[in-house]
Amino acid sequence: MESYKCIICDYIYNPKFGDPDYGINSGTSFQNLPDNWLCPQCGASKEQFEQI
Repeated sequence: MESYKCIICDYIYNPKFGDPDYGINSGTSFQNLPDNWLCPQCGASKEQFEQI
């Protein structure tokens, strides 16, 4: 699974860890994040992320 970086604040979403603070389990790919998921650091939408 690929990691994605927020182009606004450089936060890295790593599917290995998920986003437990927002109820996203480890192993959740970026594509499977809910459409309303936001960057936990700056609040950017998924459209503001790029694959790294």
